[in-house]
Amino acid sequence: MANKNFIAGVEQARTLDQQDVLAKFKDRFYPLADNKIYMDGNSLGLASKDAEAALLKVMEIWKNEGILIWNAENGHYFNYGKNIGARVAKLINAEANEVMITANTTLNIHQAIATFWKPTKERYKILVDDLNFPTDRYAVDSQIALKGMKVEDVIKIVESADGIFIDEDAVIEAMTEDVAVILLPSVLYRSSQLLDMELLTKEAHQRGIYIGFDLCHSIGSVHHNFKSINPDFAVWCNYKYLSAGPGATAGMFVNKKHFAKEVGLAGWFGNKDETQFQLKHQFDQARDVTAYQTGTPNMFSMAPLEGVMNIYEEAGMENVRAKSLNLTAYMMYLIDTRLNEYGYSYTNETEDHKRGGHVALVHEEAYRICMALKAHNIIPDYREPNVIRLAPIALYNSYEEVYQLIDALENIGKNKEWNNFSQERTIVI
Repeated sequence: MANKNFIAGVEQARTLDQQDVLAKFKDRFYPLADNKIYMDGNSLGLASKDAEAALLKVMEIWKNEGILIWNAENGHYFNYGKNIGARVAKLINAEANEVMITANTTLNIHQAIATFWKPTKERYKILVDDLNFPTDRYAVDSQIALKGMKVEDVIKIVESADGIFIDEDAVIEAMTEDVAVILLPSVLYRSSQLLDMELLTKEAHQRGIYIGFDLCHSIGSVHHNFKSINPDFAVWCNYKYLSAGPGATAGMFVNKKHFAKEVGLAGWFGNKDETQFQLKHQFDQARDVTAYQTGTPNMFSMAPLEGVMNIYEEAGMENVRAKSLNLTAYMMYLIDTRLNEYGYSYTNETEDHKRGGHVALVHEEAYRICMALKAHNIIPDYREPNVIRLAPIALYNSYEEVYQLIDALENIGKNKEWNNFSQERTIVI
């Protein structure tokens, strides 16, 4: 999918930008102060004009309608999470009623585990890996403790052999008869490894195991096909590649074959619309993904996503994925040809079907190099102990910006500019 015919020199970067079918969308996003080059969209996407307009629209309706906002536009805002979810569902090729915009990632993991994990004497273990983002384990461990069970008795961990990648064969081997639920990342947040979700789901289902994925580091970058993958559930945040704003309301997918399943965490917004305002003390569960909502939706944390979906629908997820792969392939080419002599390398897959949307650049001075990059007006992302995550975002980063990033890294390496900065960690880098 990605172009491998790269050559040295900035001229090719400029030619690729001229040929880029997504270049026009850059103007829909606000540039950072001082025109900084932003390579951290996999942590928090940039603000867009579409997101701002959608947020201001909700504010205006609240100002003019008060409580009647729930009735505005034929109940659009009363069903806001479901309506936006139907649009996000297209990004992962899921059914419209299988995706809900609700809560945050961690709470949605709690909801999924509480719903799908019903331990028995024979089948009670939860299978995880040792490289996933920590909040996934925190939520799983909490659910185990809530049932009065010991984490060490329930958790089954597939350990990485190299601390970088998950071995899919090892995961399959660990799918023993005592495993009830599996939770894995779609893309590893450090190494950008994209798991073969379809293979893992098929193997889990053959053994009668529920399987779900954390899409935080793939949705909006990877073109998932949930009709083929067919997982039982998935969770994700919307503030990374999807650029829905800091703390944006998260997303959740539940396979329609499980709509009759009793939700683990019930709340009044998971009640059927027809009886919700009868305010009975008996939960009348909705029979689609609506049931997985709990409390009243946060309009202001959802509206920007509605705006951003305008951009994604115009751009097309296939085009986003193609450019993302090409940008990261170009970056790796430049690293290979210009940076190796300065101690830089990367620990991500080079094959397109195994790579997410960022490059995991490695250097023993990674932390201080991140500080030096900021001095060059470039915003990277750092992950312990030695990874600089670089995410050129298809909708607003250019090939020339990738070239300029490599220029900066080369100068930092030549001059050992990291020596100008302290090793002392700040809260966020």
